[in-house]
Order: sequence, then structure tokens, then C-alpha cells
Amino acid sequence: MKRRDYMKLSAAMPACAISAAASAAATGENPKGGSASFSLDIPVKYDTDVFVAGGGPAGAAAAVAAAESGADVYLAENLSCFGGMGTSALVPVFMQMTDGINFLAAGFGSRVKKMLDSEKSFSGGAHDIEALKRVYDGLAEKSGAKFSFCTKVIGAKASGGKIDYAVCSGLGGIFAAKAKVFIDATGNGDLAYMAGAEYEKGGKNGGMMPGSLCSMWCSIDWKKWRANRPDMPQPQSFKVREAFEAGVFSFYDPHMTGILEIGDGLGGGNIGHAFGVDGTDEDSVTRALLHCRKSMREYKNYYNKYLPGFENAKVAATGSAMGIRETRRFVGDYVLNIDDYMKRAVFDDEIGRYAYPIDIHPSGFKGGELEKHRMEFDRLYKYAKGESYGIPYRILTPKGFSNLYVAGRCASMDRLVHGSLRVMPGCFIMGQAAGIGASIAAASKASVHEIDTRELQKKLIKFGAYLPNFKA
Repeated sequence: MKRRDYMKLSAAMPACAISAAASAAATGENPKGGSASFSLDIPVKYDTDVFVAGGGPAGAAAAVAAAESGADVYLAENLSCFGGMGTSALVPVFMQMTDGINFLAAGFGSRVKKMLDSEKSFSGGAHDIEALKRVYDGLAEKSGAKFSFCTKVIGAKASGGKIDYAVCSGLGGIFAAKAKVFIDATGNGDLAYMAGAEYEKGGKNGGMMPGSLCSMWCSIDWKKWRANRPDMPQPQSFKVREAFEAGVFSFYDPHMTGILEIGDGLGGGNIGHAFGVDGTDEDSVTRALLHCRKSMREYKNYYNKYLPGFENAKVAATGSAMGIRETRRFVGDYVLNIDDYMKRAVFDDEIGRYAYPIDIHPSGFKGGELEKHRMEFDRLYKYAKGESYGIPYRILTPKGFSNLYVAGRCASMDRLVHGSLRVMPGCFIMGQAAGIGASIAAASKASVHEIDTRELQKKLIKFGAYLPNFKA
């Protein structure tokens, strides 16, 4: 490779180190072992219009939408497949895609649903995980976007409010990706964080929702369960208190979505919590994974003893990634907030609408936290059929950067609205808007803060998005 095809990482490192250190200092995240310097020459492997960090639902949607809009696209995904929480973490369902009348995740989401319905091998309502992987693969390949798995973003060269390079680590070594526009769809906002963008994390005291390690179960008699299930919001948790008092559980966690039917005796489990986990801290996630894998033995004993149809249920697998609900939220040109949610807001720069209730999992169960959650989810923040709130373009554009988008659960919103929009259909909506926006910004050489949002909305509608309030 010729010298001009290389960048000097030592020249990039000061910007990376300074921005990361500034972010750490602002949040008290100081390194415990001091600091070290490291430099080497690395190749610029990609020089493209749009770089996408992360291939979860937001990143996959962004890459496909950008590529189909004419941009040259490269996506780097840390895990071994697209889909993030819905594949690697085994999250068994999308959450709602509609408002009961209208298909809100239209565009990329409707393509995923249509293809998954034709690809899946099982009759139940939970994901056929392998089919979902193939769906994402097919959509990405067809779009023409370039992408690689097992590739993690580890740094950013940023200066003057602009990102020049993303530094990536793949199986073949470290390389740089240069782009006109960057999209952070990592969930945790890793690229935006390393570039030095402003963010908030968790609640007022920094506490975050617990995580969950989702699982795959076999040998379930679904017919027997359907015939005997109790009529309550979370029927599989109706004897958790009794089991805890009998010593089946070593901890009390009554907030259990449960095991959802895949079909043919299989189920997708979203059960149990890892309280206090910080998805941006590898030590914290490691402890959470160890705890959750051990807890599966207790859940197996509970299901076998207390729930009809689960007498022979067994754990077949746990996710290869921890299910993380909440970490960083980056401060954008607008922060979508609970007042917007309550008034079913409409925005001039609307990129979509959504309707999932506020779903903030309790951090413990000592003082009526579960009852508060159920009241919020089932009554206080519950929408009527056909109601939804608008998602403005401005939540995708973090302050201080001219060529950076954040899409997915790291976008700009307050903690309450984040409890609604963080799920996969919301990520589809934000991701496709960021992808098309990036294609416009790259082609016009405009700042992401200054692109023509009406042009974006027209292209979103052409892509299939649901924008009922746009007037041509």
C-alpha cells in the first residue's frame, strides 16, 4: 500500500485523547491507572460518503436508506450479525410497530416485517432469530452498502466540530474510515462520545435501567399454557413471590415479561434483571452476565415447578450480548421531552411518529416500584388507539458537530421519552431518517444542522416512511 493511502494515527490521537478526556472529566469517569501513549501507522481502508457505526436496527436502517439514496456507505458492526439486541441479545419481540391503526415503523420496518413473515420457520409471535438475521443480511446486501462484522469503532479524529476519521479495529487489525458524514448507531453513542459530543446518562443521579440477559427455551407445552394462563399483565410472574419465599429464588424480581412463544415447543425469554449494570463499563457488564447466567437455573426451577406447560422447560441458550436498555443520550438541537409525549406533539421537521408507552424498568422492588411502573405503562402514559407523538429531525443532530448524526437509543430525548422511543421500531424510524439525511448532507456538502428538511421528508415518504403531517 502506498504511503498516501496511510494516515498517521499519532497525528489523530491527540484529538481522540483530548475529546475523550474532556468527556470523562465532565462526568467523573477518570481512569484509575493513569494514562499511556500509543501510536502506529494504519491504513485508510474506506473513504466514503457515509460511515455508519453499529449495525443494530438503527444502523441497519441508516445504511440501507443512505445507500438507496445514492450515497457510498460503509458500516462497521462490532458483533457477528446485524440486528443488535433483536439478534445477538435474543430480545424476542420488536414491541409495537403500529398505533393500533397506522403502521408507524413504515419504510425499513415494514420491509423487515414483510420479509420476516415470509422467512420465519415458526408459528409463534416471538422472533425466529435466524430468520431475522437473514432478513437484515438480505436488505443490506441488496442496498449496495459496504459493511463488515466483528469490527469495533475504537476512536475518532475530530476537530473544529467535524469528524474526519473513525478508527476501527477489525479481525485484520486497526484501520481508519474517512467519510463526509458519520452516523452513530451504536446504542451507547460510542463514536459521538469519543468525538467529544455532549451527553446525558441515566437519571438525575446517573442511575440507569437494569439490563436483562435474554434466553432461548425448549420443551414447552404452549397449548397447555394458553389453556391455563392467568388473566393479568404479566401472567408468568403470578407466583414469583411464593417462589421467592420458598427459596426457589435468591432474589426478588417480580417484573418479568416472561417467555414468549416462538413455536414447536420453543420460547424466547425476557426474564430477570441485572440491577446497577452500566452498559458503557466492561467490568459492570461482565458482572451482569455472570449473575444472569447463574440466575437461569433459578428461573428454570421456577418455571418447572409453578407454571403449567413449563414443567419440562429447559434453557437452550442465552444471548451472546447483554440486553442493555439505557446508557448515553446525546444533546441535540432539540431534546424530545415528556411534554411532547403528553400532547401528542406535531413538528414541522417530523421524521416519523411513534406510540409505545413510557417503559422505564424499575431499579428495585422495595417500595412499590413495580406498581408505579404498571401505573405509568398501563394508565398514565397509555395512548388510545390511533394516537402517536412526532419525532423531530433535530433529535438526530448533536450540538457542536456539523457532520454527525446520532440514531437509536442514544438520540436526543429526555429520560421519560427515551423509555418509549428506545425500542426497535423507534430505532428503525430514526435510522432511516439519519441515513437519508446523511446522503443529502454528503451530496450537498451542507451541515447536518442545515439540510432542507422538506427534501428529507419527501425522500422519506418515497422510501416508505409514515409522515401523515407532511404537506407537499
